[in-house]
Amino acid sequence: MTQRHVVVVAPPWYPVPPDGYGGIELVVALLCDALRGAGHQVTLLAAEGSRPDAMVLAPRSWRGDLGRPEERLRELTYAARVADALEDLGRIDVIHDHCGFATLMATCAADLAPVLHTVHGDIPETYSAFYSSMARRAHFVSISVAQRRGMPELPWIGTVHNAVDVDSLRVTASKEPYLLCLARICPDKGQQVAIEAARRSGMRLVLAGKVEDIPEAADYFDRLVAPAIDGDRVVHIANVAGAEKARLLSHASALLAPLQWEEPFGLAMVEAMASGTPVIAMARGAAPELVTEGVTGFLVDDVDGMVAAVPRTTQVDPWRCAEVTRTRFGPDAMAAAYLRLYETLIWKPPVVASPAHGADDAEAAVLAGRGNR
Repeated sequence: MTQRHVVVVAPPWYPVPPDGYGGIELVVALLCDALRGAGHQVTLLAAEGSRPDAMVLAPRSWRGDLGRPEERLRELTYAARVADALEDLGRIDVIHDHCGFATLMATCAADLAPVLHTVHGDIPETYSAFYSSMARRAHFVSISVAQRRGMPELPWIGTVHNAVDVDSLRVTASKEPYLLCLARICPDKGQQVAIEAARRSGMRLVLAGKVEDIPEAADYFDRLVAPAIDGDRVVHIANVAGAEKARLLSHASALLAPLQWEEPFGLAMVEAMASGTPVIAMARGAAPELVTEGVTGFLVDDVDGMVAAVPRTTQVDPWRCAEVTRTRFGPDAMAAAYLRLYETLIWKPPVVASPAHGADDAEAAVLAGRGNR
């Protein structure tokens, strides 16, 4: 095995690993650990509060600028710092960017190594226009086949499903009579559907997740979610992490994912299934790629289907559910998939012409070497 030097660029907002919210940062942390475990050199560029071996390029105070006019200038500043840091890192085989936009442009402009960018969200028209403009400079990876439907014309080089931290999760056959909905609270996640499904099923519901910090989400919570929260039949936990999260996931009878949008992945669904807890999800977005029908959960079309699936969850073997999921979505599987893609991108050294060949042959060899870049 050839040891590679991979530079992983995390977003500037949350530490790696996150201390609460931060799905991308969790995936980045798992990827870095798995790559190092496979014997590769990894340099992580990230925000303050990240693990000690990270190169910190963004202070913790920047987090307060998310969603404000200052956000774009912070992104540009981070991109400039990333570009400077890359110049000082010596030989780099691959730059793996998880930011996009300004940082993606900066890593490509540095022209120090091939740049792979993982697209972590949906792809509205404005994003599509940007990615199209970068298609000759960067190499794009999707986190699900479903995500590609938002931009099928982009020359994707592969799909790599996100991993979950299987070591932090527990598996138990001792289920308790409650349903869990683990997601930020906003219209896209459909908590009002989970409330109705739980009520009609006669089950207690735990809503775990913060209210998204936008007016639309606050209004949604006030009108359709908060009135149902009574601390008994419907419980709300604003931020859950660590051992508390692992316990909630492993002891739930099922996790409800009443998606109201084409979600490109779904870490909470995978975490639940890796904990031996079946998922009942709307059959949209990436859910059909993640859920193995009858083995790790059930796909439904509406709230009626969700209610009908609740009693069927007792047929799911928790141990088999966890085994299948951990094999598919463990960090080593994710790292192996990315390593295969890295190898297709790494610039090959130019072929040096022998003294017996003429100048024309030497020039051709140099051009061939550039063509491999």
